Amino acid sequence: MAVAGLCRRFSRVLRVAGAASSRLTRPVLQKETPKVELFPPCASLHVSFPLKGLDEFFDDPKNWGETEVKSGDSWTVEQLRGKSNDDLHKLWYVLLKERNMLLTLEQEAKRQRLPMPSPERLEKVETSMERMDQVVQEREDALRLLQTGQEKEWPGEWRHDFLGRVIWYTFREWPIPWHLNSKHNRKRFYFLKNVEPFNRLRLEKYLREQYKKKRRERSTWKKLVKKFPHLAAKPQS
Repeated sequence: MAVAGLCRRFSRVLRVAGAASSRLTRPVLQKETPKVELFPPCASLHVSFPLKGLDEFFDDPKNWGETEVKSGDSWTVEQLRGKSNDDLHKLWYVLLKERNMLLTLEQEAKRQRLPMPSPERLEKVETSMERMDQVVQEREDALRLLQTGQEKEWPGEWRHDFLGRVIWYTFREWPIPWHLNSKHNRKRFYFLKNVEPFNRLRLEKYLREQYKKKRRERSTWKKLVKKFPHLAAKPQS
């Protein structure tokens, strides 16, 4: 019994000491802990223009019902070469949205069996996009020539096929040596002497086709000038 009473007294003393220490340390902890301010949730996302949804696939309402819509000329290669890569990237998406809008307008005109207002706008946009592809390809080729000295995107060389035509052969990686590769050994990068007469005939045929094409263009131009005399003042393109 004496041992049990001693244990109860000891536990009571420990509880009193713990309560006193908590009262002494609590203000100190409250003073040392900094105040944390909570900010409302936010996102660092912004857009330059308000999103219009499907309305961007249609032309400006001011142009609805018009037979002709004024538009500028297509972008030239010289103008695009003066643009930076970021400007070309932004301009590409502008032209892409314009092309989608014009294609929607063309399809709607076909559905209603009405003429499309100023259909040359679509041709101008597509021409601008093709020229932009040309400018980007020129920059990629120049960078590749500067870094690797290669003319093509993939390394290779000019070779003759079995018909005597000059082709660009792209180098590839094979898991086995070339002398053990039956698929590679079936390829022929030379032509026999009996193919040379046919090569001359093919070249002659190509030159004849080019001559006939130019002659047709000249005859067509003469007919147009005879029918429309005002075209004679303009230079022939």
